[in-house]
Amino acid sequence: MRWINLSLLVLFPVAWFAPLMQAGLLPLFGLERISVITGLQALWSSDVVLALVVTLFALFAPYLKTIGLALVHFGLADPRLLPALTLLGKLAMADVFLIALYITVIKGIGVGRIETLWGLYLFTLCILTSIGCSILTKRNESKY
Repeated sequence: MRWINLSLLVLFPVAWFAPLMQAGLLPLFGLERISVITGLQALWSSDVVLALVVTLFALFAPYLKTIGLALVHFGLADPRLLPALTLLGKLAMADVFLIALYITVIKGIGVGRIETLWGLYLFTLCILTSIGCSILTKRNESKY
């Protein structure tokens, strides 16, 4: 379990730069690739408060949770930290739901064109793997 969790320290940054979707205003124009990082860059220039919230949910929450879980796995942190780490994982999942909501709204309006790409699946897989690691770690808490 600890090695799967440690692999997330590499996979999360890959997922942040991976293309989540391609989006365009009208079907006739080219599509622009959007990643977590490019989305955050756009937010920082238009809405700082929202950018802070998304940065917390998309970058800091999952990464801090992964580091905290690794510390528990290697006996460097108390297992009583697990409920707080689980909460961080749930906050990170909120970002995935936000992205899915945007995709659904844009497709429903029909003004633009949007296609999901492999980065969305990688990011979602990383978050779900992180939550799974927390659950399994809590079940095996006596080992730590």
